[in-house]
Amino acid sequence: MTFPGFDRADGAALLDGVRRRLAESGAEPTPARVAQALRAQGRVLGDAEILGVAERLRSELVGTGPLEPLLADPEVTDVLVSAPDRVWVDRGGGLELTPVTFPDAAAVRRLAQRLAAVAGRRLDDARPWADARLPDGTRLHAVLPPVAVGCTCLALRVVRPRAFTLAELVAAGTVPPGGDRILRALLAARLSFLVSGGTGSGKTTLLSALLGLAGGDERIVLAEDSAELRPDHPHVVRLETRPANQEGAGLVTLEDLVRQALRMRPDRLVVGEVRGPEVVHLLAALNTGHEGGCCTVHANTAGDVPARLEALATAAGLDRAALHSQLAAALSVVLHLVRDRAGRRRIAEVHVLERDATGLVRTVPALRWGERAFVPEKGWGRLARLLGDAGGFPEDLGPGRGLDRQGSAVRCGGDEGAG
Repeated sequence: MTFPGFDRADGAALLDGVRRRLAESGAEPTPARVAQALRAQGRVLGDAEILGVAERLRSELVGTGPLEPLLADPEVTDVLVSAPDRVWVDRGGGLELTPVTFPDAAAVRRLAQRLAAVAGRRLDDARPWADARLPDGTRLHAVLPPVAVGCTCLALRVVRPRAFTLAELVAAGTVPPGGDRILRALLAARLSFLVSGGTGSGKTTLLSALLGLAGGDERIVLAEDSAELRPDHPHVVRLETRPANQEGAGLVTLEDLVRQALRMRPDRLVVGEVRGPEVVHLLAALNTGHEGGCCTVHANTAGDVPARLEALATAAGLDRAALHSQLAAALSVVLHLVRDRAGRRRIAEVHVLERDATGLVRTVPALRWGERAFVPEKGWGRLARLLGDAGGFPEDLGPGRGLDRQGSAVRCGGDEGAG
């Protein structure tokens, strides 16, 4: 901010003087108190300048400082700070450098530490990183120097107050035209499924939209590291992990939450993201009558999902054979999301799970992305049978209604080679 009659350095000094005076008094940065603090420094400014100083101080003390306008933009999903003059945003089309700047690296550090404190996290030289959720739901990750070389690195992921609808995801191109019919059938059939993809590919967005399709009389219990899922559903119970305090007590892990969720009579058990030993409890739950459960996992492709889950389960003490036996009985479908070079997110493929001759689970492509509709692949017949056996198969699927090419000829129990 600049002030009439002052250069940038003098303006910064003026602002620091007001900040110190308000901090010493513990007063809120109201326009009247800002004017009083300015007069105490021998400065007289107009109403517009005083209101500007008050707004900047309010943003710095209780908001997100220079980042506030970016986070208020409804199109922004991520805000990333890598240097005082390097603030990036993602509006769904890839990262863009913004004109927003901080005065210096110390200002970035102060903002990161204040936001961490608001979220109840420690962020200092002894604990130079923090991963937390702000009161408005925004996901915060910060790393201080010297771990972050040169400047504090700050990442903020915006969690919108409501979930996207499936129709909105079709309009945005995440789901191909007519593909929502298949996804609705998947939810209606109460098949257990997994949403895979890379960071920022839209896994949480898709899962929130799908959970909104569950029956209104179903009880959904969510277990998450950071509460990001926002399903539009009347009966949702949300559980969130908690870090240990400074004495090392009070830790609540995702594994703990999954165990507790099983005692809460869930109709659908949902794990926001499987990344550790909780995979063992989730698969066990889905093998004990808890239909329609789901989760997300990071994976490069749908075909890599069994290997990814195997690595997580092995680290938790479950041997390979036991994991694949549990996996074969627990999960039916994998929805894999990608983000292309233009930043657009879409469901690239839908796979079904089956065991091979060695007893190991592999995924088989059932549908792949098509501009006009999903295109059936080798595993479409198996997916159609799964939907049909559960009474969820839409009989009028065809070109423009969910499937492309020969999809209209595929019916429950149809040939595997429909594609």
